[in-house]
Parts: sequence; structure tokens; C-alpha cells
Amino acid sequence: MAASNWTTPHPSTFILLGIPGLEAAHVWISIPFCSVYLLSLLGNGLLLAVIKTEPSLHEPMYLFLSMLALADLVISTTTLPKALCIFWFSEQAIHTNSCLAQIFLIHSLATMESGFMLAMAFDRYIAICNPLRHSAILTNQAIAKIGVGIVMRGAVLLGPHPFLLKWLPYCRTHVISHTYCEFMALVKLACADTTVMRVYSLLVAFLTGGLDFILVVLSYILILQAVFNLPSKDARHKSLSTCGSHICIMLVFYTPAFFSFLSHRFGHVAPYVHILIANMYILFPPMMNPIIYGVRTPRIRQRVLHVLGIKPS
Repeated sequence: MAASNWTTPHPSTFILLGIPGLEAAHVWISIPFCSVYLLSLLGNGLLLAVIKTEPSLHEPMYLFLSMLALADLVISTTTLPKALCIFWFSEQAIHTNSCLAQIFLIHSLATMESGFMLAMAFDRYIAICNPLRHSAILTNQAIAKIGVGIVMRGAVLLGPHPFLLKWLPYCRTHVISHTYCEFMALVKLACADTTVMRVYSLLVAFLTGGLDFILVVLSYILILQAVFNLPSKDARHKSLSTCGSHICIMLVFYTPAFFSFLSHRFGHVAPYVHILIANMYILFPPMMNPIIYGVRTPRIRQRVLHVLGIKPS
């Protein structure tokens, strides 16, 4: 590394340390990281292939699920290859523009994932609470508009982040104690007033993930009220089974997301604990989403078994 890169307030590269305090275990840590990543690629790839090739799955719920799977694939691919390079080859340097691009992709895709889950909750709300108008409300055109709106929301609200970070001077250090570039990690390295950026980041987080979570909870309260009022026991069981898959995915996504967000801004936990939780937030949902839907959704499960050449028992 050139000495000048350590003294300039606008460095050409940053250094990603990986997981400080666990450097000796990097190779061992890489094994579950790599396994989870490969499972995510396989699971989400299969899910996308099954939904694309099976006409009976061209319904709002599965179309929103395919959007979520695509976002899962991109966000895990944005972070894991670089983390594995750190663990295996000690390639810790990352170009500043690549670092800023990683920040934009991670945060915008996480926002999109949250939006897709809200769309899935809205679909279940319409399907259960207003089933006669479900196909009229969620037409293919409406689904496309919702998808584009979610993508634009993530891109527009998170678009300023890399530009704001680009202008900041970094005269303290250019070393990031993480496996990937993260917005608050860079903000803490800056030797300038970052109050406006911190406030903007909190506002965006509330208007996206926070508001989405509140709306999802309200949707499922209304859905559960409607489900328990259904006259047929079979109808209640079927509706609860479908909602159960969604609720599992919400818990898998929002639990590590909120812990990571709060610990980075307000908490005082050991750095390696925060980094491991932050990586769980990036890695665990993409792996679990196809597993949850594959296990709990008969049509997807049967189609996946058919693709793999396995006869269902």
C-alpha cells in the first residue's frame, strides 16, 4: 500500500480487516460462510427457475417471492466473494469506488427486500380479507408497478449515501473493521461533522424498514382476525399455513436486521459480535427463504422435486 494513501483525506483504497479478534479463525469461519452462500445460490436459483417454468406459479405471491429471491441473490453476491477473499487470501484492500458501490447495493437491496416482503403481506391481506377482488386488484400490470416502485424507492432514497461518503475526509484511518463496506462504519472514520448524514440515515431507515415492519405487523393482525373468522376449519388451516411461511421469513429478516442496525448506532457490543450479526443479516435470509417456502409450500416443493428428478413420497 502506498504511504500516500494513508495520509490523504480522500484515499484511493480502504482496508477491510474481516472479523477483528478472530483473525486466527478466519479460515474456519469461511467454511460456514461459503456453505451458506452456496446454499443461497442453489436455493434461490432453483426457486427462480421453478417459478419461471411453472405457469401455475405465475400468481402475485410467487411473483413477489421471485423478486425477493433475485434481491437475495444479488445482496449475498455483493458481500460474500470479497469476504471469502479476505478469509482465504488476506486480500483486504478494496478500491474506494468499489467500497461505495458495495454500500449502495447492500442498503438499497435490503430496502428492496423489505419492500417485497411488505408487498407479499399486502397480497395475503387481499387474498384472505377480500378474495373476490384479489385478481382484479393485483393484476400483472399492478404487480409490475409495485415491483418497479419498490426498486425505485430503494435506489432513490439510498442513492445519496455513496456521494455523501465520497465527499467526506478520512484523516483518522482508512481501516474498516468489517468484512464489507458499511455506511456507519465509514461515517465513524470521517474527521468531519456527520450529524446531517446520521440523521438522514436514521430517517431513511425509518421510512423504509421501520415503516415496512409496522405495516407488515398491522397487515398480519388484520389477516389473523379474518382467518379466525373463517367458517371452515380446512380454510383456516390452509390460510394459517400460507401466512406461517411469510411470518417465518419476516422473523428471519427483521430480527438480525434490527439488532445490527441498533447495535451499530446505539449499542456497545464486542466488534466481532456485531460483525457476525451483520453478516447473519446479509447471509441467513437468502439461505432460509427458499428453504421455508420449499418446505411449507406443496406446489413449490413438488416442482423442485420434479426438477431434481426425485419422486415425491
